[in-house]
Amino acid sequence: MSETYSRYDSADYLKTPHDAALYLEAALEEAGDDPAFIAHTLGVIARSGNLSALARETGLSREGLYKALSEDGNPSFATILKVSKALGLRIEFHAVA
Repeated sequence: MSETYSRYDSADYLKTPHDAALYLEAALEEAGDDPAFIAHTLGVIARSGNLSALARETGLSREGLYKALSEDGNPSFATILKVSKALGLRIEFHAVA
């Protein structure tokens, strides 16, 4: 009898906005200076919910969201802000020095 494995997807485990915020915070710590990593992380969070509703709320197409928030995407800062707000997340800046 052989075992069957399915592909791991972090989106399957993000059930609440709190989960999403913690996931994004961990990604921000891990990403360093890699904005594509953060865009991809927002994409994972977006896929954990209703992407069609997110597209309507942000005024972007589903396809546009998939593309912008993919590993190869290059979303504008405006897109990042729209998506973050629609996901119930707020971007904050803190002094590090």
